[in-house]
Amino acid sequence: MKKVVLAYSGGLDTSVILKWLQTTYNCEVVTFTADLGQGEELEPARKKAEMLGIKEIFIEDLREEFVRDYVFPMFRMNALYEGQYLLGTSIARPLIAKKQIEIARQVGADAVAHGATGKGNDQVRFELSYYGLEPEITVIAPWREWDLTSRTKLLEFAELNQIPVPKDKRGEAPFSVDANLLHSSSEGKVLEDPAEEAPEYVYQRTIPPEEAPDTPTYITIDFEKGDPVAIDGVKMSPATLLTKLNELGKANGIGRLDLVENRFVGMKSRGVYETPGGTILYAAHRGIESIALDREAAHLKDSLMPRYAELVYYGFWFTPEREMIQVLADKSQEFVTGQVRVKLYKGSATVVGRTSPYSLYDQDLVTFEEGAVAYDHRDAQGFIKLNALRLRSLKKRERR
Repeated sequence: MKKVVLAYSGGLDTSVILKWLQTTYNCEVVTFTADLGQGEELEPARKKAEMLGIKEIFIEDLREEFVRDYVFPMFRMNALYEGQYLLGTSIARPLIAKKQIEIARQVGADAVAHGATGKGNDQVRFELSYYGLEPEITVIAPWREWDLTSRTKLLEFAELNQIPVPKDKRGEAPFSVDANLLHSSSEGKVLEDPAEEAPEYVYQRTIPPEEAPDTPTYITIDFEKGDPVAIDGVKMSPATLLTKLNELGKANGIGRLDLVENRFVGMKSRGVYETPGGTILYAAHRGIESIALDREAAHLKDSLMPRYAELVYYGFWFTPEREMIQVLADKSQEFVTGQVRVKLYKGSATVVGRTSPYSLYDQDLVTFEEGAVAYDHRDAQGFIKLNALRLRSLKKRERR
């Protein structure tokens, strides 16, 4: 290998990886740092890369693209992995991988590298995306190759190679964190025992629900073709809108999830997730769909949702099957336009009102008041008898 593009955060692990790539493969390293709304200053990553002799450094603000082209399409499908997880980490990986491949083409690199471990899902997500976009690319996964198997060894390597490590980063962290504009994910160490409640200090993006205001907060979210476009009547860009929902969710203790999930590589893991804005958005989107989406279309979409969620979780974003389901999801959203009113209160986001110019809800049909002429109750008799026909036949056979 002559040149490799590294997904680089500037932290201890990827800084060690950077130097390890230089010394092990004697190759030129190009760093790529993505701003996905993780809330960290990215300039220190640039300075660290420069100090380590990197000539080509890429830092890109991908927040709008992330929300517009990855988060929102996923939410059109109401994707939940194993019925609970809003896929905050999973959905970020294909975008990072896509940008790495684009940079590799731009600079003439023949390899890409990531800092995911050999036990987790991220290695699969990154590498499936790499190969799906550039079949002949060489992938380097240091955690599967080197013998730096402990934090002590990483620190020793850093010291030996004059990689600066701040004093507050020398101790072992009580848990690991991954974050972006959609969520934060905490795993490992103090969270490894699923029988023990997560300490309060693990939570970073939400206040405790019991400490949230005693009076509810009401907001409206406007949707156009399945995507949110405004909060309380104020139009916003995708990333700005999600940021605002995060603020509202945080202040009301919304979006906490303590989950034991099944990793793609075969093991179970315990994670603590915070998705404040996404939790509100999920409830609101289902709310507008409830009046604007046909029953059978909604049920078909719901039946495909677990498959779609698995594809995202496993890393199969750039695949024909995910794209095929996405076309179906997007088609279903043609008339999912309107406004939803949401009540935010002590950890919950509850839809309390919904309107749409394309609503399928007909009050004349559902009213219990006398005088409704749109529905003839006598029609139900034949409908019921036809649907009961096979049941009656089955029972008669049983009696014979």
